[in-house]
Amino acid sequence: MQIGSVTTPFGRRPMTLALVKRQLATSEPKTNRSVDKWKVFRDACEARAVLGVTDRALSVLNALLSFYPEQSLDGERELVVFPSNNQLTVRAHGITGSTLRRHLAVLVDAGLIIRKDSPNGKRYARKDKAGTIEHAFGFNLAPLRARADELAHMAQQVAADRKALRLVKERLSLCKRDVRKLISAAMEEGASGDWGMIEALFIGLLARLPSTPQIGDLAPVVDEMEMLREEIVNLLEMQVNVEKTDTNDIQIERHIQNSNTDSINESEPRSEPKQGVKSSQAIRPASEPIKAFPLGMVLRACPEIAMYGPGGAVANWRDLMAAAVVVRSMLGVSPSAYQEACEIMGPENAAAAMACILERGGQINSAGGYLRDLTRRAAAGEFSLGPMLMALLRANGSAVSKAG
Repeated sequence: MQIGSVTTPFGRRPMTLALVKRQLATSEPKTNRSVDKWKVFRDACEARAVLGVTDRALSVLNALLSFYPEQSLDGERELVVFPSNNQLTVRAHGITGSTLRRHLAVLVDAGLIIRKDSPNGKRYARKDKAGTIEHAFGFNLAPLRARADELAHMAQQVAADRKALRLVKERLSLCKRDVRKLISAAMEEGASGDWGMIEALFIGLLARLPSTPQIGDLAPVVDEMEMLREEIVNLLEMQVNVEKTDTNDIQIERHIQNSNTDSINESEPRSEPKQGVKSSQAIRPASEPIKAFPLGMVLRACPEIAMYGPGGAVANWRDLMAAAVVVRSMLGVSPSAYQEACEIMGPENAAAAMACILERGGQINSAGGYLRDLTRRAAAGEFSLGPMLMALLRANGSAVSKAG
């Protein structure tokens, strides 16, 4: 054990176990490698929010490092600098003495430096006859060397989080613009749909955005807003397809009426399609698999399903699917009907559909028949969970506001 590895502060400054722990952690370096003092300083600047230090405190740290003569913090040398307050004030851009002391305390509390006070509290160095420093009293920079890898990792994580936050903000900005303009276009041009309700959901999502958002706050809102945008596009696409079908039917009818107008009775028998082959007009192109809505959105729209999950809670999609099996049995839905729903909609959407049926239990006479109808419509590409979830979200939101 290294004697003198722990020092106590001079004067009224108290000693704490945290200070003892930091000094012991830095008294014996884990490796003899040297680290660039300015590289460590840049990492500390990048990780300042995690460390809990301010820009002014980092300015003081920069001044302290400037008093260390070498470029690298070497484990073979004593890493103590001993400038006076006047010298520190000059290199820290002329801050006052009280401000200097406050920021030095911040650096100590953050574990970036350690005080090594002399018996009288002064900062100085004692040298031998050859001029080599034997003992120095001031500020020990050893924590910077000992925590170099930790600070580098912190800096990398902060940079990665900042990039992720920027990307989420970009997604949010694009999605907000798309949803706002699509709703406006649909309302102005009289597209069918409950656009007032959709706009209310959009406004509700915007209200959940905090003034100083973090990625954990933004990500769920962005996911739900992107699903809302997709649902809007689906509604508009369905209307376009209906209009196109109506137009084609009118054109085909006119073509039939205008062709062979002189021949009223056909002399040749009408050809029937072969058995097992449907008419081309009856075949509907296979639709893409229904995308699952965010779990948080499903649980807000259908809160009753949570009590049927494992342990009375639903924490993930697996829990929701387990709860849906319990609800299926409770509502009398046959296993075959639920299995068919899982095959057509996907297991996540089938579970969400069961949650919606449970939430609307008082309005549905036969849960099994209702699920089979939803499955049939989903197979034909005529069903989406979006409107049902949005209606339940709106209903639950109204109930909460009235209760409040």
